[in-house]
Amino acid sequence: MAGIDVAGEFETIRRLFAPLAHPEWGRDLRDDVAVVPSRPGYDLVLTKDTIVEGVHFLPTDPLDTVAQKLLRVNLSDLAAKGAESFGYLLSCAWSERCGWPEREAFAEGLAADQKAFGVSLLGGDTVVTPGPATFSATLMGWSPKGRTVSRGGARPGDLVFVTGFIGDGWLGLQAAQEKLSLEPERIAALVEHYRRPLPRLIFADVIRDMATASVDVSDGLIADLGHIAEASRVGLDIDLEVTPRSPAGQAWFATRVDEEAALEKLATGGDDYEIAFTAAAKDEPALRREAERRHIWLTCLGRVTEGRGVNARFAGKPVQIAAPGFSHR
Repeated sequence: MAGIDVAGEFETIRRLFAPLAHPEWGRDLRDDVAVVPSRPGYDLVLTKDTIVEGVHFLPTDPLDTVAQKLLRVNLSDLAAKGAESFGYLLSCAWSERCGWPEREAFAEGLAADQKAFGVSLLGGDTVVTPGPATFSATLMGWSPKGRTVSRGGARPGDLVFVTGFIGDGWLGLQAAQEKLSLEPERIAALVEHYRRPLPRLIFADVIRDMATASVDVSDGLIADLGHIAEASRVGLDIDLEVTPRSPAGQAWFATRVDEEAALEKLATGGDDYEIAFTAAAKDEPALRREAERRHIWLTCLGRVTEGRGVNARFAGKPVQIAAPGFSHR
């Protein structure tokens, strides 16, 4: 684990991160590399996401939840590809607010999620920065050879689905910034989702077996469905009215006068980390059985067509959506 020679760097690695290392492949984090043996019959699937203070998490967010969000947004990518996760590389750029207690909390968050999701640290880097705290992880997983689901397999006639609820990530940010007026338990649920979204790893095998195309919902449902439409060269006709809402999301929605505008907010806000995917219509009964068996809410949003792009409707009429999701400019 190489890095610039800053006070506390190697102590941080030795005391906080070495206990999280894979017992064999991570080399106790005393080397510049990790060595991962190949797995016959499988493809190695990799994904990388970075989160920045003030952009992806708030300066007031506890660092244990920041660490967990970092892992989970990456695990969500693997779940959407139907992959089985096993390890990760980590990069930490500590800001001035990241003293030893904060670093300990960060490591504790990683340890909790490593246990929950069955992954191990393989290596990485730590530095300090005069700017905002920035953390990055490269997650690795296995997928049976040739079966990793892409964005480009949707075909006209397929149905469009999404797991879980949409809008809680955006609402959770509003709740964390004290911009919502809801019951305390609703606020707590939304903040929890924003800070620690739940990657749908339990549904990864179903995606691998039945999805024709898939993507995780990070930047916004409309924006991410647009990636499927573009890669597959098809149109996606979806009904905004069926956008699935959690109890907290429904409580917020019930206070809105303009339902179309409210649904557009939920469908473009991002940070949901659900899986949006397409599948053959004949597989819908099996998909619903598997979702119910795993206690996952599953919603059919619409259908794949011969057109191009995402075509959203409300009350049967086309909706023009100017900003389909979050964009880094």
